[in-house]
Amino acid sequence: MKHIINYLVALLAVVFIGSTFTACSEDETDSANVGLGIKVFFPTKVVTNQPIAISGSGFNGVTEVEFPGGTKVTNFEIVSDNMIRVNAPSGIAAEGGKIVVRTADDEAESRLPLTVGHTIVSGFSKQPGETAAGGELITVYGTDLEFINSVELLDPDSVPQIIDHKDFYRKGTNNLIFRVPLKNIFKGTFTGMLHTYDGQSIPLPELTYEPAADEGHMEIVKTTIWKNDGSIGEVSWSGEYRFAPENNSTGEECYTVPLDVWEKMKTQPFKVTVKGASPQIRVTSGWWSTTWTGNDIMPGNELLVDNGDGTWTLTVDLAGDPLLEVMDAQHLLFTGGGYSVEELYFEEEVWVDGPGMQEVKTSVWTNGGTLGEISWSGEYRFAPENNSTGEECYTVPMDVWERLKTETFYVTVKGASPQIRVTSGWWSTTWTGNDIMPGNELLADNGDGTWTLTVNLAGDPLLDVLDAQHLLFTGGGYSVEEIYFIDYIAGGGPKEVVIWEGGTTAVSWDGTYRFCNAENKTGEEIYAIPMDQWEQIRTGTFYLDVQGDNPQIRVTTGWWSTTWTGADFQPGTSDLFKDNGDGTWTLEINFTGDPILDVLDSQHLLFTGGGYTPTKLYYYE
Repeated sequence: MKHIINYLVALLAVVFIGSTFTACSEDETDSANVGLGIKVFFPTKVVTNQPIAISGSGFNGVTEVEFPGGTKVTNFEIVSDNMIRVNAPSGIAAEGGKIVVRTADDEAESRLPLTVGHTIVSGFSKQPGETAAGGELITVYGTDLEFINSVELLDPDSVPQIIDHKDFYRKGTNNLIFRVPLKNIFKGTFTGMLHTYDGQSIPLPELTYEPAADEGHMEIVKTTIWKNDGSIGEVSWSGEYRFAPENNSTGEECYTVPLDVWEKMKTQPFKVTVKGASPQIRVTSGWWSTTWTGNDIMPGNELLVDNGDGTWTLTVDLAGDPLLEVMDAQHLLFTGGGYSVEELYFEEEVWVDGPGMQEVKTSVWTNGGTLGEISWSGEYRFAPENNSTGEECYTVPMDVWERLKTETFYVTVKGASPQIRVTSGWWSTTWTGNDIMPGNELLADNGDGTWTLTVNLAGDPLLDVLDAQHLLFTGGGYSVEEIYFIDYIAGGGPKEVVIWEGGTTAVSWDGTYRFCNAENKTGEEIYAIPMDQWEQIRTGTFYLDVQGDNPQIRVTTGWWSTTWTGADFQPGTSDLFKDNGDGTWTLEINFTGDPILDVLDSQHLLFTGGGYTPTKLYYYE
């Protein structure tokens, strides 16, 4: 009987595989004939004026987007046949509902409903009358705080300055954290403001602001204790997430904690990131004998903060709790239901000498020892969470996946002489077109048997297939140990972000210095700008440095159809165009409200005119 069952299982597997290949084949054949449809939209909870990205198919002919309550919008941006950008209109039904897109002869409805939010601020980490020094972090508490899009403070000349939401230290639904500018802050007492997408202006406490001293400032640094490599899943009143000190390991724990770290966990607060829609967390001993706080922790508990991305942060402080008395012998266990533990870490304020930037490593994934050396194999495959197939070693959260696509990240590998191929999960496209080996400037020898590979996918053909085909590290003679970002935590001083530099040819009313966004490359451009930086060009202030004796600069489109401000820039014509006194000039650019915005994505950005050479394009954050 057992043999018969095994045979039937095998037969069903063959039938399933066959149907899968047939389905893939049909899908590839018919991909060009996909009709109008909404796949996903983000965010799914909005307020008036909130930017929304709708993904799907057949969008080139869309003439109308209808929101719950019958509100119809015709002023939106068709980025491509697969994406629409639109701002949430006023009048959306309070109970929410589906989004509908329409063409002249068809319509499609979203699968998921759109819901409506409303920001309520309940408190602050600073109270009226207190001092806020330059570089300090201020926390805002409340609900639906993800809709706060800026903080307004005063600069040293009492002129309002805006801290954009992209520059917040952390932003979630129940709290957000922003940093007071290090030096660029009015010295005195005033009331700042929080601004939301839907036009709310919420006052901050009246605080006395002080620029930071030159000697240094405080910064928060995250130190990881343990990180889930994807091998442990959701808790269901089970015992997988058990931690033991290294002097009392029994083999039942998922991680043996070094004694110095264990002692620190017993005496100092630490953070736990969990993932789940509605977690019920019991922090107890490995014998289930003593529960921290005496109760389970669930949404609504002030110790558990909703991060707004499907994860929650639990702050654990064991000081004075009965759990401390049994923890050494009985271990530490996270159990309950409806969540997975993603990371344990300390978050500490440290003193940083001087007003400069501090490098902080932000880990994306670490090898827990479950994956070994590569031999032209496919173990080290990474997928976005909206396209998991089960073949990946780690499913990457969408916000992190977008960072991998648009920012520089680093890969630590271990091996005597690695040959690294960074390709897609289908092995169809290789980053840089070549394997990376010792001697390549992208691969640095760390001198301890490991190497650091610097990866930036901007402008590479691999980007075009990454979402569908995943990211794979293969080759031979190495193992992947960690993937991470290097983040720079600032005390508030502006940091220059270079978009492009290196012009060598003078402009003579030609089309040499043409720039496009990374999603609309035609081959005519000198550089394809990553989408996060393109968004800065569309919505923020950026700068162009040029070299020349008497430049005439026209900022226009690649079709020469629309000129920014409607006029050229020459010496003495505008306060936006400044002489640096060394043969170079700087043009300050902001497209807000200008007609060039309507055509920029499709027609590109062109700097033309005469008598100058562009040398750098950049902005400050």
